[in-house]
Amino acid sequence: MKPGRNEPCPCGSGKKYKRCCMNSISKQHASMLDDIEQVAAMNPNLSLEELNIVAEQKMKAANDRPHPDFCGLSPTQMSNWLYAPFSELEGVLIQTPDNLITSPVMRYLALILDEAMQNGGSFEATSKGNLPTKIVKQASELLPEFAVSEFERHISISEYAGSNEDKFNALHYSRVLAEIAGIIYRRSGRYHVKKAAQKQYLAHGIQVFFIPMLEAATSRYNWGYLDGWEHDIDLRPFWLFMLWRLQTHASVSQMIDEVITAFPDILLRCPEDGYSSPSQLLGTMIESRFIKRFLEFWGLVSVDPKGFLYEQYELRNADIKPLLKQTFQFNV
Repeated sequence: MKPGRNEPCPCGSGKKYKRCCMNSISKQHASMLDDIEQVAAMNPNLSLEELNIVAEQKMKAANDRPHPDFCGLSPTQMSNWLYAPFSELEGVLIQTPDNLITSPVMRYLALILDEAMQNGGSFEATSKGNLPTKIVKQASELLPEFAVSEFERHISISEYAGSNEDKFNALHYSRVLAEIAGIIYRRSGRYHVKKAAQKQYLAHGIQVFFIPMLEAATSRYNWGYLDGWEHDIDLRPFWLFMLWRLQTHASVSQMIDEVITAFPDILLRCPEDGYSSPSQLLGTMIESRFIKRFLEFWGLVSVDPKGFLYEQYELRNADIKPLLKQTFQFNV
């Protein structure tokens, strides 16, 4: 049973639980309650309504105060990043770069749209419902133009090349995002570009779909889709915090440690499996789902694939690409 805040701490320090092993957020709440109790004791004639006003003011002040566990963000700002709709995010300006030539996702989307536009707005899918070989081959040929090409990858395990869409993760990811974003759809064995999307593409080019695709990737796409982990660990709520930290210092290990500090409860969903600790499992998932299959797929960073294990993260930095800074401008 969890001890009460005024009970002796179970660690044996002799201090009250609220002054010892309570987590920092709980300590903040306990301190606020103590302040309200003190106000009530010193002002016994205050009505319940007046006490509620005092409590609301103190709560707002506490929530607006920078918190060290959040790397200086306030609980109010963090709550916005965790729960606000994409269009209502605060403290960050998200904009479409002028040139998307270095973004695999957007280049692949352009190949899909161009193929459809050249054939009256649609093209035939394979018998499995995948993109045709022609588009897969064109997408494979783009690999040398992307930042990830600086690192050697065996063609059979490359995320960015292959002969079939179902073995070409970055292309498959892009096609799925385009469907989620409402740009394309499959019907009667063919992929169609929606009429509205055709008009937008002709008028504004591929840039018009950057924000809709990004919103789909961060809020509606299942980040666990391309891996085999069974653990129910959703990293999507933390994507903006992780991106902000990585853009700040580029250290993969430091970013992972900051996530653990800010959201310690996430480790409770990372059970030990005999091969890795909860923090190691979380680090591997962040590497796979956030860095490799989000930031790299979009062309925002590149990371040397060598040293995939968590213990080696401290030796690795992410190479922050211009596209990331052109897209995200933080003001916190």
